[in-house]
Amino acid sequence: MTLLRSLMLLALIAWIGGIIFFAFVLAPTVFSVLPTREMAGNVVNPSLTALHWIGLVAGVIFLICSLFLGRIQYARFKPATLVHGLAVLMLALTLVSQFAISPRMSSLRSEMGVIDNVAFSDTRRVEFNRLHQWSTRSEVGVLLCGLLVVVLTARQRG
Repeated sequence: MTLLRSLMLLALIAWIGGIIFFAFVLAPTVFSVLPTREMAGNVVNPSLTALHWIGLVAGVIFLICSLFLGRIQYARFKPATLVHGLAVLMLALTLVSQFAISPRMSSLRSEMGVIDNVAFSDTRRVEFNRLHQWSTRSEVGVLLCGLLVVVLTARQRG
């Protein structure tokens, strides 16, 4: 049981900690230090991809360990719990961000060339900015759900 709980917590730490680091340290620093938004985007984009993959792997590990821990504690699987629902929502948001939003943003960046040279009124830039807002909302959603999962997991007796 200790191994399963430890893996669950490690998965949450990696996922939520990664989002916090990305949002409050990496992205703001890169955009304030590098001379162009284009250069900053070239650092942030692959970092976000790595964060998404960490989240996807961590989410699957969390769910598997949580399900088996429930099986050990209650002699049956309990998939329909708030914690599992939130974890699935976190995975869904991450999947949408990685496989729907990010590829479209990348395509728009390629079409525009150097984004710093594209007018804010350009339809591609407007669409890029709209997608960026949805990407940010997705990450905030994952973070908030993840923090709730942390609280609910900490409350569980084990």
